[in-house]
Amino acid sequence: MSQQVIKLSDNAANRIKEIMSKADNTTIGVRVGVKSGGCAGMSYMMEYAKEAKKNEEIIEDKGVKVFIDANAVMYLLGTEMDYKKDKFSSQFVFKNPNETERCGCGESFKV
Repeated sequence: MSQQVIKLSDNAANRIKEIMSKADNTTIGVRVGVKSGGCAGMSYMMEYAKEAKKNEEIIEDKGVKVFIDANAVMYLLGTEMDYKKDKFSSQFVFKNPNETERCGCGESFKV
């Protein structure tokens, strides 16, 4: 079996389960991708997945399904997806070994 594109921490998997429990029943998972933008050139994006798109990587881990946008696979290879919650914010965090630079606000990155 080839290496999973991304790994999910327990926190991330639990948060996705929580999100999924509130989503409508046509939702089959969450989709992770990257888009141009942000101060460093690229940023992560997440959305509900209603169906699998052509050539997407599908990761089933810890009871959740994550769909990786085909265009994002090469940027996300080896990434760990975590979920952090503190007093002021809660967010998914991507620990990506491909990043060469990350902006100060942590919203965007460069590979």
